[in-house]
Amino acid sequence: MQQKETINNAQFTDIPSSGRIMALDLGTKKIGIAVSDEMHIISSPVRTIERIGWKKLLLQIRNIIEEFDAKALVIGLPYNFDGSESEMSAEARRIAKNFSLSLDIPVYLQDERATSYEAKSRLWERGVSLKDTRKFIDSEAAAIILSDFLDRLQNNV
Repeated sequence: MQQKETINNAQFTDIPSSGRIMALDLGTKKIGIAVSDEMHIISSPVRTIERIGWKKLLLQIRNIIEEFDAKALVIGLPYNFDGSESEMSAEARRIAKNFSLSLDIPVYLQDERATSYEAKSRLWERGVSLKDTRKFIDSEAAAIILSDFLDRLQNNV
């Protein structure tokens, strides 16, 4: 686990002690999705969706939340390696705020520095080809974001 600060719009006490948590890795073209098990121990990549307009994105995310009966949403917050925020950080904060206003579950932000590199490394270690790595990297990065969040949740509750 990387030591990362969890920045949240809700308190950890807002998360039920059981029930799945869903995470998003926001990209400019694609969004990776991962979910936890019901006991908040394991994170698993689920799928990647195309990044589309807000209304369609909200509908897709609502449907996936319903599909997995997710009790909270975690969104990766991209920092620069020096810890400063970037344009994508502002975008992630904006999207998180929109989700928090539009969904009935708590929304959290989780530092996602270097998750794409770690995702690529994990996929290569499992023998995934370069071509297939491109297909799975976003959902694998979402699983890493969620795993880091789950580690923080277990250590803070």
